[in-house]
Formats: sequence, C-alpha cells, structure tokens
Amino acid sequence: MRITFVTETFPPEINGVAKTLATWTTGLAGRGHEVEVVRPKQASHHAGPAAGGQRVDGIPQTVVPGAPLPGYRGLRFGLPCPRRLRQLWQQTRPDLVHVATEGPLGWSAVSVARRLGIPVSSSFHTNFHQYGRYYGFGLLFPFAQRYLSRFHRRTQRTFVPTPTVRDRLAARGLSGLSIVGRGVDGSRFSPVHRDHQLRREWGEGDPSRLFVLYVGRLAREKNLDLAIQAFRAVQREQPRARFVLVGDGPAGRTLRRNHPDLVFCGSRTGHDLARHYASADLFLFPSRTDTFGNVVLEAMASGLPVVAFHDAAAAMYVESRIHGLTVPLDDETAFVDGVVELARDRKALQSMGRAGRQNAIAATDDSIVDELERNLRDLVSRPGRLS
Repeated sequence: MRITFVTETFPPEINGVAKTLATWTTGLAGRGHEVEVVRPKQASHHAGPAAGGQRVDGIPQTVVPGAPLPGYRGLRFGLPCPRRLRQLWQQTRPDLVHVATEGPLGWSAVSVARRLGIPVSSSFHTNFHQYGRYYGFGLLFPFAQRYLSRFHRRTQRTFVPTPTVRDRLAARGLSGLSIVGRGVDGSRFSPVHRDHQLRREWGEGDPSRLFVLYVGRLAREKNLDLAIQAFRAVQREQPRARFVLVGDGPAGRTLRRNHPDLVFCGSRTGHDLARHYASADLFLFPSRTDTFGNVVLEAMASGLPVVAFHDAAAAMYVESRIHGLTVPLDDETAFVDGVVELARDRKALQSMGRAGRQNAIAATDDSIVDELERNLRDLVSRPGRLS
C-alpha cells in the first residue's frame, strides 16, 4: 500500500504521539509499504523551503507551513494547505491517508482526501479537549469536544489506543472505532541498563537512596504537582530519597525554580533514556489526560513498579499490588498514600518490577504494527462511504 500520514508532530520531536507514529511508519515501511509523512515545519527545520522534502529514519516527508503552538514552546501546528495537498496527491495518489492529529492541517487533509475519493482514517492520541482546564480555557471544553467529535466523524475509521477510550468516544456518538494499542521494545527498555554511576550522580555519591522517577513532558496537564506532593510525603519518611524528572516542556522553568532540590535531567533519548528508566526504583504517572501513556510500558519493561490512576495504559497493564498500584481517577489522596506505601518496601518494589516487566514486554511493537496493518488493509479494500 501507499500510505500518507498527516501529523502535527514527528521525530525529532519528543512526545508520545511522535514516538507512536515513528513506530507505525517505520514498521509499515519495513513490511514493504510506501509510507510518506506530511507535517508542519518545526523549530528544528532551520533551513530549506517550508514545503520542501526530507527524510527522518528513512521515511520521506513533505514539510508544510506551521505556526507556534500557544503554551508549548518549541512546537508548532500545521496550517491548512488544501492546494498543496491536492497537487501532491493528484501527482502521486496514496491508497490511504491517515490523519493523526486534529489541527487545521489535519482538517484540510481530511477534506482533500474526501474530495479525491481517497480512503481516510484518523487516530485519537490526545485528549486536547481536557487541556483547557489547565490553561484557563475551561469554558471552551464543550466546544473543543464537539470539534473533535465532528473531526472524527468525517473519517471512515478512528484508531484508539484502549477499550476505555473506545467506549468514551462511542458514548459521544462516534462509530468506526478500532483499537490499535501501543507496544514496547523489551530489549531497548530493560533492567540490564541499570547504571550505578548514574545513581551516584543523582544521589550526590550515595547510590543507595530511593530514586523516584517521572518521564514525560513538563506541562500542566501532566498533573506534576500531584507527583511532587506524593514525593514530598515520601521524603518526610525518607529524607534521603530523590525525585528524578526526565523531560522538558512549558512548565519546566517554573518547576526548576520552585523545586531546586529535585533532579531535572532534561529530555533524553535512545540508550540514555533507557538507562535513566532502569536506574530508578519507582515510577510515577500522575496524568489524568493521557489516552495511553507510552512511558508506563517503558517503565514497566525497565523493571519499575508504577503508581498511576486506573486509566489508559495503567488500567490495561498494571495489576494493582502485583505490578505497582492504580487508584481511582478522582482520588488524589489515594495516589499520594499509594506512593508512600510502596516506597516503604524496597523488596516489594523489586518483585513488582520483575512481574511488571514480564507483563509489559508481551505487548511488542511488531504485534501493534501487525494490528495497524490489518486495519489499513481492510479500509483500503472496503473503504465504505464518506458521510
């Protein structure tokens, strides 16, 4: 198949959507499909025309104009470019267009694909409609929700990461929902990458401390205040414990200023990221807005027990008190108490980490790409009508 992915974000950006799309596109290309990405020009594109082409990880890209994303320094959203897309797809017609993000670029891509009679699918990666409450736009919640619903009704199939997301969208009247989960590379993320020198750096020469870890964007919607609150509760019992944060984002500067004793490592990739996971003892995932949370699987594969709300990836993979602990979505007190409880028992942390790794690595990237490929083949062979 010849497949075009349209997305606001793609490597070298570091976030869950970019990582997922990198796995999907390289996996499909490795199976012999012709894959292309259309994405907006990002800050990392220092030279060349806005509509020029390039490759990342062997995947050809068409780079179109973008604009800064408010509140997210360093990221940009795509501007609508129907004429450019129509010329591109009339010249080399794809068998299918998959739109991964719901911004103006994605809307124009859906419109052009529909007019040209090209099967078009979408995926629901991010609960953007929930972000308003964290940025002072809570009153826009119903409008954002209606926009996202309308967007996905214009595509023939929407891929979602979990049964929970499928059920929530179905309750809002969406149909054509298919589950395509997420996987993890169990050799890349593994306890074998534990680095005692790194622990000495975190602990100022004392690697025996308890190290609590967060990996992800430093942003308001990630609910990091709760993770810090939980760590402070641990710290009252274990003053030598340290909280390590890997990642960057719009809240980074404020967090560093307000919590100078925490260990901020910035963004990490590849083996460096893997050793940061494997060198910690306990992983916190305080978000209540993520549709999945790839970092949960990465942490589990690295041998870390996870404390999270019973939602998204944690609801699927973390069996409470076997692989870590999950708590109800509306119970922040239980989250804090759970972190304190697990932090008291280092032997239990180790046994939970071993059990969690075995559960996580069963979800391989290859199996996920297989499921995606089956869905795309079915859509190309039986595209159905566009409503």
